[in-house]
Amino acid sequence: MFLNKAYYLLKPILPWRLRLALRRSRASLRRKAYAGVWPMDPESGATPANWPGWPAKHRFALVLTHDVEGRKGLDRVERLMNLESRYGFRSSFNFVPEGEYRLPDSLRDAIRRAGCETGVHGLQHDGKLYSSKEEFALRSARIREYMRQWDAVGFRSPLMQRKLSWLHQLNASYDASTFDTDPFEPEPDGAGTIFPFWVPGPQASGYVELPYTLVQDFTLFVVLQEKDTGIWKQKLDWIAERGGMALLNTHPDYMCFEGKAERDEFPVSYYEEFLQYARQKYEGAFWHALPREVASFYRTSVPQSSRNTRRKICMVTHSTYETDNRVRRYAEALVKRGDQVDVIAISGGDVPRGMEKISGVNAFRIQHRERNERSKWTYARRLFRFFLSSSLFLTRRHRELRYDLIHVHNVPDFLVFAAWYPKLTGTKLILDIHDIVPELFASKFGVREDDRYIDFLKWVEKASATFADHVIVSNHLWYETLIRRSVPREKCSVYLNHVDPAIFYPHARTRNDDKFVILFPGSFQWHQGLDIAIRAFAQVRQQVPNAELHLYGGGGTEPELVQLADSLGLNGSVRFCGSAPLHQIPDIIANADLGVVPKRADSFGNEAYSTKIMEFMSQGIPVVVSQTKIDRYYFDDSVVRFFPSGDAQAMAREILNVIRNQSLRASLIARGHEYVNHNSWDVRKQDYLNLVDSLCTQLFVAGEPTRFEPDRVARAASGSSTGGAS
Repeated sequence: MFLNKAYYLLKPILPWRLRLALRRSRASLRRKAYAGVWPMDPESGATPANWPGWPAKHRFALVLTHDVEGRKGLDRVERLMNLESRYGFRSSFNFVPEGEYRLPDSLRDAIRRAGCETGVHGLQHDGKLYSSKEEFALRSARIREYMRQWDAVGFRSPLMQRKLSWLHQLNASYDASTFDTDPFEPEPDGAGTIFPFWVPGPQASGYVELPYTLVQDFTLFVVLQEKDTGIWKQKLDWIAERGGMALLNTHPDYMCFEGKAERDEFPVSYYEEFLQYARQKYEGAFWHALPREVASFYRTSVPQSSRNTRRKICMVTHSTYETDNRVRRYAEALVKRGDQVDVIAISGGDVPRGMEKISGVNAFRIQHRERNERSKWTYARRLFRFFLSSSLFLTRRHRELRYDLIHVHNVPDFLVFAAWYPKLTGTKLILDIHDIVPELFASKFGVREDDRYIDFLKWVEKASATFADHVIVSNHLWYETLIRRSVPREKCSVYLNHVDPAIFYPHARTRNDDKFVILFPGSFQWHQGLDIAIRAFAQVRQQVPNAELHLYGGGGTEPELVQLADSLGLNGSVRFCGSAPLHQIPDIIANADLGVVPKRADSFGNEAYSTKIMEFMSQGIPVVVSQTKIDRYYFDDSVVRFFPSGDAQAMAREILNVIRNQSLRASLIARGHEYVNHNSWDVRKQDYLNLVDSLCTQLFVAGEPTRFEPDRVARAASGSSTGGAS
């Protein structure tokens, strides 16, 4: 970004040949480096979820646009319209309102009579539209006035610069300042799609984004020095095969209509040849539309709740992505609506480091974790190493992609500072507090809560929350603690570890033996009370000989738990099953007979909400739960069976009660299903998506967010058919 600003600052005094030489040199290097994603990025051809198809069942859309940069281009507009008309095409012309020319009313009228469209191309073609929020606010007011005068509903930024979160200020129906893939642009991060997409705004507003998907003429013929239209044709064929939108942006300024082409021109016959190719090869197969028609079609054909977005979001977590339900739930919800989501995480067990795409999410495992921390200093050292690694990785990745939002998950809280570079560039940050750290460390390492180390962790918590733009916390008890000591109330939200119905839908039971399986899936930390569960199980097994206790997870106190099971003679009936990826957990639960959550109430577990309870309920498995403050807050005796925390004998009694009392068991299962249906992730998911969108949208006047004016768009589009020529 700094180099781009420096370039446009110096551009007026740099000789044209030097500027072109610099662009050609850069383009030559990038053409080799990005050969795998240009001119076709394989991932950008994916059809968005809920895509309705093009009007009249056309295979793909063909959209022609032109940016008129200078007086020379202005003088060629009518000749270009006449050329297109000979082949039955119409196009959109984007003009610079306060550049080196003024748009005559007579030309605008001629464009309208020809069935073409007028759009606004910035305010001045100087690369300074987004130089500051104050400058953009001033220019956007004048841009809105030109749009009103020209009856225009579309916008494109000069030089393909963009801050999509600012453009709601224009009240435009659509913007066309992005591309699917183009590494030769000054801002080379692409939208990664050949389809229109939605940019949500405040109060359910928004606009349609139309990325150009065929390389621009100046880049192709002047910078890359191509001598034919082979790349255009190749890309058009590729888009047609995938049913996307072929949107071409050219410049009459660089088209030579007669005589010898100047140094920055190419023969207009290249463009004419492309039009002939499209008409001859795909006659009747494409919907030929103006940009405003595509935007209108998208708005009327795709319900707002189903519109695909293309936000770029990164999550950072010191956990294994495959097993972290909370992180996966957020990430997959974003991916399903069309966002690009990266997750920076760790690997564990036999899973190697490296990148893997999981359900559309790019999971980058940058560090391997061994769960053998016996000292708080060992644990802190490993966390700090991950902090440094994730900071470097995030900085490099942000330079390529320009994330719209970074969602950082604790532990640790200070991991949010790994996003220092995106924060400097204006990217918004969420800090998601899964576990409240000072209390967690006091419990994990036996440190008194008045210890100086705990005071330091509370200071880190407050500093981290201050650095973030919004803080999410995982239960209401911790919410009250946080707003009391670290976070303003208006900056904090509660998102429980809700069950995701996309994963925890009812799974069929496949086990048909005569065993009675009691299940615990989770971490083997002291506050989880697994030693209490093992002692209780020893009493249960005396009366239910076919019972087994299956423990999924690991780390923490596992060696002590194995030793305890051995000392109680439970070899074979207490099974340590290791960790399992999240997608396998519903099947594991569905094949159990009873779930247990034996947390200690005199520790961190007293206020740590357990996702496992609702996961058990989702699969029709009754649950025996330790009586902790947090679980009493969210559940009652009608949905779970409580026992006094730490009392193994009482836990055994409740387990036996559920085993023997079939009516009780049936009631717990029925009420559990009802509870899950009212408290699933589907109920809360839209709130999270709205939070993301609100953080990614820049408001310029407090309390007065920009709203799109649909009546003006309807007037502008009233003279155009949605069917178009084909």
